[in-house]
Amino acid sequence: MSKQQAPAEACDTSLCGDPLSQEQADELALAFKALADPVRLRLLSLIASHAGGEACVCDLTGTFDLTGPTISHHLKVLRESGLVTSERRATWVYYRAAPEVLARLSAVLQPAGTIDPATGTTLETEIPA
Repeated sequence: MSKQQAPAEACDTSLCGDPLSQEQADELALAFKALADPVRLRLLSLIASHAGGEACVCDLTGTFDLTGPTISHHLKVLRESGLVTSERRATWVYYRAAPEVLARLSAVLQPAGTIDPATGTTLETEIPA
């Protein structure tokens, strides 16, 4: 079977601009895999949009029709993938989205030559280290 490549004009994302190294691909795949679950995607959204940019686990558990241990498992996956950080305060754990990781995920999906609507400048498509 021969490998066919897409025409250059159809391949205009930053993934096509500079090929990912194996290490970059492994790191990004872990984060994208974590986000592929709807519960984890909602958890990240709840955490990132929560007042002050952080959310107590006690604020997250009531949102889902899931047990506490299941929510804890999903939060652990998000934490291990680097998408969120956590801090224990007394008996509660507070979660915060990791903006640098979200920026890396965004950069890899950003089409080359995209214009930033806020500044009118071309956005960089280089994947931050």
